Amino acid sequence: MPTSLLKQSHPLSVLGRQREILREAAGVPAFADRMAAAGLSPFRATGIEVFQINVGRMCNQVCKHCHVDAGPDRTEIMTRQTMDLCLAALEKTGAPIVDITGGAPEMNPHFRWLVDRVKDLGRHVIDRCNLTILLAEGYRDLPKFLAGRRVEIVASLPYYLGRQTDAQRGDQVFERSIRALQRLNELGYGDPVGGLALNLVYNPVGAYLPPKQEAIEADYKRELARRYGIRFNRLYTVTNLPINRFLDYLLESGNYASYMAKLSDRFNETAAAAVMCRHTISVGWDGRLYDCDFNQMLDVGLEDGLPGHIRDFDPQRFARRTIQTGNHCYGCTAGSGSSCTGSLARP
Repeated sequence: MPTSLLKQSHPLSVLGRQREILREAAGVPAFADRMAAAGLSPFRATGIEVFQINVGRMCNQVCKHCHVDAGPDRTEIMTRQTMDLCLAALEKTGAPIVDITGGAPEMNPHFRWLVDRVKDLGRHVIDRCNLTILLAEGYRDLPKFLAGRRVEIVASLPYYLGRQTDAQRGDQVFERSIRALQRLNELGYGDPVGGLALNLVYNPVGAYLPPKQEAIEADYKRELARRYGIRFNRLYTVTNLPINRFLDYLLESGNYASYMAKLSDRFNETAAAAVMCRHTISVGWDGRLYDCDFNQMLDVGLEDGLPGHIRDFDPQRFARRTIQTGNHCYGCTAGSGSSCTGSLARP
């Protein structure tokens, strides 16, 4: 049953059904068994280098591949109180990077306050931006704010052509994204000398793995410069995981079994050993703790016995935890691997 048909019921019922669908992936070995065969069991964290905070699921876009199921009608927003708890936890770690995500994270009314407080702690800030928010009413001064705090921008742009981008992210998204990128370039983003990092993210539009990262990055740089005068630093290729809207698409199009088989067949032990959950903490909008953003969206919490909320954060115990996995994890370990900073290894 497509997950979209369940969304009239309680959200936890939807999450439970998604987890059940993933466990039942026909013909695909259980991910835990594959990890054990690769000598990666028990699968443990190696520390905390990235402190990732999901500040809410509200977004000005409704993208077809979104694993967060974000949109304008979502009301889950992190409060200032929970942000304070995140900052207190961050101070207990040596994590150099704070990765702020959503939804459109900038739509949280405390976003700018959080950025300033994190910078006060001397940590590097990443803003996972959909670009079009930078042109929305009430947010047009955001580019200057981000540049002034030297915030790294990681921006979604599914392709360097309009039709493919709009097919995934909505009508006129490409044109607005280009204008936002040009504005960022005016402020020094993407300039290797200026040091304001602007990285783009490529997600496949359909049920297939991304191409080789270095090759498509070269295509993006050439075409965006030639067509629009745009420059950027890096392109990250990210595999779509079978969660929420992309799982809906796979089920409704009849591609679910073949996509899961493709991910399983391309399992890469080197990528599996390097996945981002090994050095990341993921904090949900309500302060609950997860191994990664994908587990967060499936409500797969930490291993039994660990504190489940940021108010009880214990960096020593968390840094050596056993990571919770499922068949959706094939998405991060297939081919060249996939993470918030792109591919992980050679396929």
